[in-house]
Amino acid sequence: MNMELKKRIYNAQCIGNVEPIEYMTPYPSIRSVIEGQIIKFSDKVIFQDLKITNSMFYSFIQQTSNWLQDIGLEPQQRIIIPKLRFPETEILLFSVWNMGCVAVLSSDSIHERDKKRFMLRDLLNSGMNLFDEIKPYQNSYQVKYKPLLQEEALLTFEKKEGIRLSHYNLLINVSGIQKGIGLKSKTRYYSELQPNSISWVIFNTILPIYSGCIYDSLNPKLTIGTSGNSFNIRQDLNNINEFSRTDIAICPENTACLSVGRKPIHLTSYEIEQGILKVKGHSVMMGYLKEESNISSFKENHLSLAI
Repeated sequence: MNMELKKRIYNAQCIGNVEPIEYMTPYPSIRSVIEGQIIKFSDKVIFQDLKITNSMFYSFIQQTSNWLQDIGLEPQQRIIIPKLRFPETEILLFSVWNMGCVAVLSSDSIHERDKKRFMLRDLLNSGMNLFDEIKPYQNSYQVKYKPLLQEEALLTFEKKEGIRLSHYNLLINVSGIQKGIGLKSKTRYYSELQPNSISWVIFNTILPIYSGCIYDSLNPKLTIGTSGNSFNIRQDLNNINEFSRTDIAICPENTACLSVGRKPIHLTSYEIEQGILKVKGHSVMMGYLKEESNISSFKENHLSLAI
């Protein structure tokens, strides 16, 4: 990526006089979020249905990291995440980050040509039982690489161009959502989203841990889904002026959440002109995988998307 394009992306990620990395969340990367929250809520139940505490969840992550290392994963590789049973997919996702790798999501199978072109590793299958695989492994893992906030954390193929998101993108978006929906620690929380999108990553995996919630499908007090929930996600951004205060606008290029109701989340701004969504702020993606898409989408000091 040339310097002129990098500058355009950086300008789109700034808002007012606040630069993206200068507005720091309390943690240097996602793996540190987990580590910090586990210490804070160690003995508290995180997955109510399975009676899994924070410390148990952390142990599963450490075991899975050792297993991933044993089957050939190395830090900074891009790893395709298969859909497993709950909460195995969540554990696997955090374990990939714990190793310093990049998680790759796709609702469809990824063409072998793209796997080679973008150096994607496909070591896992959706039919396995993760708990059986990790059972022999120790629950302490020696971290070999600790990514920085601005490094790539996630690659999602919700758009064919491939969307690149940093650790900072994910954390600042989660922080904005927590403020936007007023989510407090110890809230019984549930999200019905499926593990094939950035929305799932944000609402199902990071948000409840970041917020110190209890994930409870049987008796939740706050729910996220597509209809009939406390908050419902919507991707029809052309209708955003009609959104209610419990509608959450989803824009994958803005990491997931663009606004709660019509109000942009913290450190994000947007406007719509003649069918074009113009976005600025800290949740704006690192860019598409395909360079030509970046050239056409980053205009002056914002990200420009047709809706």
